[in-house]
Amino acid sequence: MISKHSHEQSERGEGVEVVQNEPYEDPEHGSGQFTEKRIYLNNKLPSWARAVVPKIFYVTEKAWNYYPYTVTEYTCSFLPKFSIHIESKYEDNKGDNDNIFSSEPRDEETQVCLVDIVYDEIPERHYKESEDLRYFKSKKTTRGLLQEGWINNQEPIMCSYKLVTVKFEVWGLQTRVEQFVHKVIREVLLLGHRQAFAWVDEWIDMTMEEVREYERATQEATNLKIGTFPPAISISETPLPSSTRSGPNSAPSTPLSTEAPEFLSVPKERPRKKSAPETLTLPDPGRRDSLFKLPSFFSWNSSPQPE
Repeated sequence: MISKHSHEQSERGEGVEVVQNEPYEDPEHGSGQFTEKRIYLNNKLPSWARAVVPKIFYVTEKAWNYYPYTVTEYTCSFLPKFSIHIESKYEDNKGDNDNIFSSEPRDEETQVCLVDIVYDEIPERHYKESEDLRYFKSKKTTRGLLQEGWINNQEPIMCSYKLVTVKFEVWGLQTRVEQFVHKVIREVLLLGHRQAFAWVDEWIDMTMEEVREYERATQEATNLKIGTFPPAISISETPLPSSTRSGPNSAPSTPLSTEAPEFLSVPKERPRKKSAPETLTLPDPGRRDSLFKLPSFFSWNSSPQPE
């Protein structure tokens, strides 16, 4: 699903380039998969952001997938004080586990925002009737149509919980950047998880070997779709000093980066269902870090920082 989504969202000079995708063994979490991607997104930034970043730049995404636990971090070489760190856990429930991340001590309180993949509005430009889960029914699984109250009535059901930490320690831009990142991550996850369900007939019968081959072919096509940048504007791959690197690969402790696809505004002409969250709750302005805890169906936490 991620490979297909990345291919759809990419075009020449913009999108997701896959650098590495290979098995990874971790002493704590066991066998998993490591991926590294470069996300080229200058044209997708708002005008105020394009004014302060290089004309062409990329964000590095590194992900360690030990399903049902994953870690994702985003880094950006010219913004060392900007970091996004996402932990994901998956459970077969309706999003009612309030203590799923309680084993990890947190200095900041988290706030929960529910994300409903059926009735939360998505930007008009990304709307497809085939991906509208109110009208989609799987031929292979007979799952769907998802109507009002689906969270309490649907079986089987899974919730993807996300704990998102955002830091941006640049005076004058903290609040604006963090609010932008919070909005973008929520919208990306909403769209991606809608598609994961709408595309179920494409992947439900796949073996893991078929999944890896599909990833390989799709990633190769996506890299060609993006195109190659001339060496004159390539960004150096010189390793960072050890003091600036993140922690162990299995769970990086000092993520540095930004995953900022598109600044998408909610279309006003399509009425929002009352079941959808109307606003994104912003945290106490006295806090310096931003934390989200986001089950993909339901929950979302945020704590933007003051300027």
